[in-house]
Amino acid sequence: MNEGCQIIKQKLEAAGLTLNEKQSAQLLSYYTELVRQNEHMNLTAITEFEEVLDKHFADSLAPLAMEEFNTWLKQEGRTILDMGTGAGFPGLPLAIALPEARVTLADSLKKRTSFLYDTIQMLKLDNVQVVNGRAEDLAKEAAYRENFDLVVSRAVADLPVLCEYCLPFVSVGGLFIAWKGPGIQEEAQKAEDATILLGGAGPEIYDYTLPGSGIRHSLAVIRKAAGTPGKYPRRAGIPTKRPLGSLKK
Repeated sequence: MNEGCQIIKQKLEAAGLTLNEKQSAQLLSYYTELVRQNEHMNLTAITEFEEVLDKHFADSLAPLAMEEFNTWLKQEGRTILDMGTGAGFPGLPLAIALPEARVTLADSLKKRTSFLYDTIQMLKLDNVQVVNGRAEDLAKEAAYRENFDLVVSRAVADLPVLCEYCLPFVSVGGLFIAWKGPGIQEEAQKAEDATILLGGAGPEIYDYTLPGSGIRHSLAVIRKAAGTPGKYPRRAGIPTKRPLGSLKK
């Protein structure tokens, strides 16, 4: 195992994560390609190796370090959608760590999905597909609507807005997980009405610390209890302008 792979393996072990040599090598190749392409397009502001390990890789894999989700995620055939994946976080590290899962990376920006397509080809990942499109449009398609065990997002948006974009893709009995910073409780309370309207229950909050940096983050976890009404998500721009939690009952 080369030095870069060894550093990845050790860093993730410190976060409670165990990857094999192949997976560590795939993450290293992903990092190399991310930094190379970042010179031509704005993929990430974080490019220093150990920072990427902490703030992108370990952060993306945080649910696997939690007893509440580890076994559930590792069940063969899990279907995962990363909505608004950007440069591939958290979906691509999850796809590397969960080779038995089927992962879809969705983003509205063509240059990002082109980068992701080329990257998964380079990594020889046969459990990943890339989709170019907006949540508002993809959620109306039968191939995607309520068709995923798990939907994830590290998008920078308030939780009520993320719920409207993401919960329509979650199958009943599945989960939506949103990556958030500390102090999420108030935002989670604001999202309660939205989750009920969209068929969810929760949110439940799970806190964790990133290794090396000591940064505190949270996962907001929403369980899908019932089907999402067909009128959601609303058309582009409306969820941000008029979040469901702000609407009168």
